Amino acid sequence: MSAALQRIVNAEPPHGEASSQLFQIGQLPSSLSQAIWRGTDIGQAGHAVIETGFDALDAQLPGGGWPCNALTELLQPQPSLCEWRLLSPALAALVASAGQILLVGPPKRPHAPGLLKLGISEKNLVWITADTPAERLWTTEQLVKANPRGGAILAWLPQARAEQLRRLQVHAQSCDCPVFLFRPEAAQLDASPAPLRVLMTLGADWELHVRILKRKGALMDGTIALPSIPGTLASVFTPRLMRPSQLIAKTEVTNVRALGSAIDRRRQRQLAAH
Repeated sequence: MSAALQRIVNAEPPHGEASSQLFQIGQLPSSLSQAIWRGTDIGQAGHAVIETGFDALDAQLPGGGWPCNALTELLQPQPSLCEWRLLSPALAALVASAGQILLVGPPKRPHAPGLLKLGISEKNLVWITADTPAERLWTTEQLVKANPRGGAILAWLPQARAEQLRRLQVHAQSCDCPVFLFRPEAAQLDASPAPLRVLMTLGADWELHVRILKRKGALMDGTIALPSIPGTLASVFTPRLMRPSQLIAKTEVTNVRALGSAIDRRRQRQLAAH
């Protein structure tokens, strides 16, 4: 706490007012009011951020984007399910500025033609093979400490322990690019030093469902639905195919009606036989 703010906090209440009265934030000098963060508000990032490419998600993240100088932990039910669909808008912007995307131990080979459609060229990808958990962790730590400029670090660390993540977070505070760690959904039950933790799953209607498990600021209830249909399909899909859940629901209703009709006919035959 600054000396000026400390003097305000310790000051006697004016005009004999009760000591329980608190200063309103708006009554403080602008330099102090901007430095005060309320726990009910979304906190400020404090460092540079990279826009996610989704306005609804940016509105819920401190600073309005993916943070630099910190870890971002992305959890999902299974690897290679949601990573590129969630991160591709931000990564494409970094690649457009000549940034390099550093991959540590991806479980599947990145699909170069598909990434190219998302604006990420294969020449901007550096894939580092690391088979064991120890190799992946060591490689990620060396990259974070090297502080690559203008790109991003993506590391798959499903078995990392809390103390290992804590060491990575310490190094990430001096890293000027975003660092994304992909971990299993079950890891949400474990403590993590990552300032930002996000759970991502696939929705029925070409959507990503995102829950912010941890951020600087008030806890977030509910899920953010983000459109994530591949660009090559958006131009050829009919409106009905854009909402497959409605087609599935109609099919289920039709099947139930058909089954009911078949049962009714069978009962009628049985009654006629008697």
